[in-house]
This record gives sequence, C-alpha cells and structure tokens, in this order.
Amino acid sequence: MAAVQDTAVTVGTGAPSRPAAQGRLARIWARHGAGYMFLLPWLIGFFGLTLGPAIASLYLSFTNFDLIRAPEWVGTANYARIATADPKFAAAVKVTFLYVVLSVPFKLAFALLVAILLDRGVRGLTVYRAIFYLPSLLGGSVAIAVLWRQLFAGDGLINSLLARFGIEGPSWISHPDYSIWTLVVLSVWQFGSPMIIFLAGLRQIPTDMYEAASLDGASKFRQFYKITLPLLTPVIFFNAVVQTIDAFKAFTPAFIISGGTGGPINSTLFYTLYLYQEAFGNFRMGYASALAWILVLIIGLFTAFSFLTSRYWVHYDD
Repeated sequence: MAAVQDTAVTVGTGAPSRPAAQGRLARIWARHGAGYMFLLPWLIGFFGLTLGPAIASLYLSFTNFDLIRAPEWVGTANYARIATADPKFAAAVKVTFLYVVLSVPFKLAFALLVAILLDRGVRGLTVYRAIFYLPSLLGGSVAIAVLWRQLFAGDGLINSLLARFGIEGPSWISHPDYSIWTLVVLSVWQFGSPMIIFLAGLRQIPTDMYEAASLDGASKFRQFYKITLPLLTPVIFFNAVVQTIDAFKAFTPAFIISGGTGGPINSTLFYTLYLYQEAFGNFRMGYASALAWILVLIIGLFTAFSFLTSRYWVHYDD
C-alpha cells in the first residue's frame, strides 16, 4: 500500500521515476556519449588547469600566503596596498604600458608591410612564409632571449658592427634609456603570426576592385588607403586585440635579458616580472595573486574598449 502511495505521489508531482530518469540518461549517453568522451581531455584541462586554479587564485588574493603556512584571510588589504603603498606597482604598470604602446603598432605595421610584399606573387611563397613565421615560434623561448642578451650586450655583436663604422655603442640592455627598446625590437622580430593572418586577409580582397581603381587613375597609395585598409580592418582588429593581450603577458624576454631584476632603474620591470618577483622571490603568493587579478582586469578593460570602439573603424561585409 505504501509503494502504491509513493508511486501516486511521484506521478502527482510530475517528477520522473528513477527507471524513467535512468532510461533518459542512457538515451542521452547513447546519442552524445562519444562526443563527451572526445571532449573529456579538454574538460579536465579546463576545470583542473584553468578554472580551478583561477578560483583558487581569486581566494588567495584576499589572504596572506607564503607557500609554507596556511593562508590567512586579510580581506582587501592586498588590493589596498597595491593602490596606495606600492611604488614598484606603478613602475611596472608604466613600463608595461610603454612596451604595449611601442611594440604592438610597430609589430603590426611591419607584419602588414611584409604581407603586402609577399602578396605580390613572390616565387617560393610557402618557403618565405615558413621562414618569416619561424621567429614567432622561437621568439618566446629562453634560448632566443639569451641570444638577444648577447647581441645587445656592451661587447655584443651589435656594438661590434657599430665599431666598424667608428660608432661606440652603449650597453643596450643595461642603459635605462635603451633597455626597453631591445625588448621592443625582439617583439617586432616575432612578426610572423600576424603576418600570416594579414596575408590571408589580403588574399580575400577581390582583385577587380584594384583593377577598377587603376582604370579610374587611383595611385597605389590611394588604393591602399581606400581599398586595402578598409577591407582589412577586421583582420587588423583581430591582430591588434591578440597582440595587445600577448604584450601585456610578456615575461620571458624581460626576465632573461634583465637577469630577473627588472633592469636598471626598473626600466624593464614588466608587470608579469614584478608579479613573479612577489610570488617566488618574496614568497608573497597572496599579494601576487592580487596583482594577477589586477592584470586580468586591465586586459579585460582594454579588450572591452577595443570592442566598443571597433564599431567606428572596423568595416565588415554588411
């Protein structure tokens, strides 16, 4: 009698019985199970290596944690210190913003120039494309950063070449006026990735537009300004957002070239390098977590600003 009442309650409330629910799960698994199995490595990586550590970092940003003792809750003290009592934070932000403002436009301009030259039908295009893309694959490595430090040292190859012309070059990486430029040049040298994307965008522009403009007497510069740039703005926008985010996250070149110190007078103290110093040099993991979330906020604001302003200069097909 009790079993009959339980069944009646289940039917009356509209809740599915256990066998019905199990049957529905079995049908869903039969239809989508293979797809979820293929997604399983990504899901494990996302929740275990991305979302989980991000949530843990957010919690640690409100604590005092030195990697040895248990985290001690301090509320917003870390953020208050960042805003009011940390001069190195302001120096790191200034250097990082300067690096972003210098490196991203120069890299995109150089990448677009090379893409335009390759778009003219150069023989062995695939070979050139692979050669030019290679620095983007190697540029973020420790080996390239060490090589760059040797090139721009006081007795490095750059100064040896300048000495042949009677020019005495400075120690580029240890002079506060030049050290940031060595990192900018290294960033521009890694132009391969945006160049490939620019080249793909140029190939999508109809050639009959250029032919019609030539018949109307438009010069090459006017064709570039009136046809190429407007039709390429979606690609420029994509490259600008991606390269800006990468520039904010730059770490290895500054760490290797400056020896982890941030260079003379903090001239190469990138934000990520300062974050590393606080986390693994001073063992202030809670404070470093707060710095990391400030960086996330800065990148998010820049990205949101880019998308908000894109409606005024990015031209899509419609």
